[in-house]
Amino acid sequence: MDLMSHSVERTFNIGKIIAGYLDKGDIVCLFGELGSGKTALTKGISFGLGVAKSEVVSPTFVLIRRYKGRIPVYHFDLYRLNGPRDILGLGYEEFFYDEGVCVIEWADRLKNLLPQEFLKIELFVKGAKKRLLNFSAQGRHYKALLKEIYAHISH
Repeated sequence: MDLMSHSVERTFNIGKIIAGYLDKGDIVCLFGELGSGKTALTKGISFGLGVAKSEVVSPTFVLIRRYKGRIPVYHFDLYRLNGPRDILGLGYEEFFYDEGVCVIEWADRLKNLLPQEFLKIELFVKGAKKRLLNFSAQGRHYKALLKEIYAHISH
């Protein structure tokens, strides 16, 4: 599924819609170059899960931030990761299947440590404010989730 966003606000709102379908233990992996809208989408997802908009910042220097909402949000930003080995000491797996929702920016940095099942969103820069969001799903649960999201967004 592809969606076009023409503004940061639209990307944020897409995140809010996605949040309405997420539940405890869900994992959203974001892929895209610098400035493609990963943090704006994360802010929308987090806001949709009850986290204050001002709380969500890029956790670039700490790798993981925890936000309290109606469901906790574990926000990973793996930009500074040199390789998957760097995350092993963080106990990242505990977050993946915990009581919250994981949103992982720069998920490509996990390589073979990526979870087996997740909602995948690739973001592409298509202009100054224009972004293409390509959605796909790994695993049965996320395929069903993606169908629901698509049905909501396409109307």
